[in-house]
Amino acid sequence: MHLTVDALGLPLDFIITEGQRHDIIAAPELIARSAPRCLLADKAYDTNDIRAQLDALGAIAVIPSKVNRKPQIPHDQHLYKERAAVECTFNLLKGARRLATRYEKTVRNYAAIVTLACVLCWLRI
Repeated sequence: MHLTVDALGLPLDFIITEGQRHDIIAAPELIARSAPRCLLADKAYDTNDIRAQLDALGAIAVIPSKVNRKPQIPHDQHLYKERAAVECTFNLLKGARRLATRYEKTVRNYAAIVTLACVLCWLRI
């Protein structure tokens, strides 16, 4: 499950892919759907394509550079700490056992469970 959240940690959009698919495969579609002004992401999203897509949208990329990137691209470390809201959202969603263990056999049914869990996050406000 690939998820975008707002500044409060509330889920906005998600894509469900195979477990072995890397995060950067689904990221361009999620970025295009949500059109963020600022993207907080971990090192896995440090690619030239994602950075170019964010520049085209006029969005700020708060992504730490991978160790092997030459030269290193600086990022706002204080703003990056706010990425904890994303992790907290995943922990909240995975509190639902059905979502964490993926009992559903079809993507359609699993997407329905993820949607219900996201709605419950929004209703907690």
